[in-house]
Amino acid sequence: MLILCIRTDKPLSEIGLFENSDKIAYETWEAHRQLAETIHLQIAKILQNHSKEIHEVEGIICFKGPGSFTGLRIGLTVADVLAMSLEIPLVGSSGETWLEQGLQRLANGENEMIALPEYGAEAHITKQRK
Repeated sequence: MLILCIRTDKPLSEIGLFENSDKIAYETWEAHRQLAETIHLQIAKILQNHSKEIHEVEGIICFKGPGSFTGLRIGLTVADVLAMSLEIPLVGSSGETWLEQGLQRLANGENEMIALPEYGAEAHITKQRK
């Protein structure tokens, strides 16, 4: 099973490719405020560098948080949309062993369908000014 993993909770973002639990590639890049502009390019690049096509991906693992509100929102949206459009399983995990947890959950046949972010704190919403 070809697995794509995505972590976008901090300025240094991560993309990886695994064949079952064997790492094929793992890349990091300084995405910071350009995450929305670069994540698709980084996914295409890692696939191309390893002679893979997006339709060959059979599962997605994403880091759910806690972390940056915008970073998590972008990364999880990309993961959710890819999983839905490719009709493949998606799992999200947290903590230091998020990747290992995700690989195990996919191996067990789990599928969250939609990964929701865990920001680690309540949202601070200001009242509308009049």
